[in-house]
Amino acid sequence: MSKKRGLGKGLGALIPGGDDSELPAGRDSGLQMAPVGAISPNPRQPRSHLDQAALAELADSIREHGVIQPLLVNRAAGGRYTLIAGERRWRAAQQAGLAEVPVLIKEATPQAMLELALIENIQRADLNPLEEALAYRQLLDEFGLTQEEVARQVGKGRSTIANQVRLLDLPPNIQQALTDGEISGAHARSLLPLPTPEAQTAVMNSIIKQGLSVRQVEAIVKKMVEGEKPRPRPAHKPAVEVAALEAQFRQSLGTRVNVHKGPQGGRVIIYFYSDEELQAIYDAIVGEATNRSDHA
Repeated sequence: MSKKRGLGKGLGALIPGGDDSELPAGRDSGLQMAPVGAISPNPRQPRSHLDQAALAELADSIREHGVIQPLLVNRAAGGRYTLIAGERRWRAAQQAGLAEVPVLIKEATPQAMLELALIENIQRADLNPLEEALAYRQLLDEFGLTQEEVARQVGKGRSTIANQVRLLDLPPNIQQALTDGEISGAHARSLLPLPTPEAQTAVMNSIIKQGLSVRQVEAIVKKMVEGEKPRPRPAHKPAVEVAALEAQFRQSLGTRVNVHKGPQGGRVIIYFYSDEELQAIYDAIVGEATNRSDHA
C-alpha cells in the first residue's frame, strides 16, 4: 500500500500559508475561485454533527470578511468538486449567500480524503469521540491500516487509537449519551471493562444523575469487576504458593490470572479486555508451544 503525502504534518503542509510543494503539478493544482453550488460534501467526512449556532456565527463572519482560508477540494467530473476539508466554511458560505469561494485543488484518493478530513477535524477539535472512533475504524477496516499506521498518521499513540475504537463496542444507548454530551469520552471508556450492557447502563445512569467524575466511575467499575470473582470459603483460602503462581502468570501473560485449586484439580482463569490482549495471550501460550514442537 502506498504511503500518503503530507499526512502527520498538519494542515500547514496542505493549505496556503504552508509549503505547497507537495501539490500535484498541472491544471489540478493551485488556488482559484469555484461556485459554491459546484461543490459536493466529502462522502467520507467523519463528522456527522455540526453546531448550528457556531455555524451561524461563522456565516456572519463570512458575510463581513469573506472566506479567508480556502477549502481543500478534489476535482470531480462535469466541472464539479468534492470537498476534502473545510465543510464548516462551505456550509457557512452557503448560509452567507456567497456565489463563489476560494478553493485549493488537490488530487486525493478516497483514503487520503478521509485521512485529510480526519486530521483537520482532530486539529480543530471538531469531532465528538464516536465520530473519531468511526473514522479510525474505517481506516482500519476499509483501508487495511494497522493501529500503528493510523496512530502515526494522526499523531497519537497506538493505545489511544485502540481505546477510542473500543467505544464502538458500547451499547447504542451509551453511544447516544456520548454523542449528546451527557457523558464524556473518558467516562465512556471507563465503562468498557463491565461485562454486560445492563451493568454499563446502570453506571452510566449514575454518572448522569450524580455527576460522577471519571475517577469515581473507575473506582465503581473496579469494585464491580472484582465482585464477579467467587469469594473463597474460609476453609479453602489460597495458599502462598498459589498466590505466587498467580503472580508469575500475570507477569508472563500481562493480564489478571486466577488459580483455583481443589482437592482433585482446579481451574485457571485468564482475563482479557480487548482483541489485542487476547491475541497476545494466544501468542504467549500457543506460539511458544508451536515453537517448541517445531524445534523438537
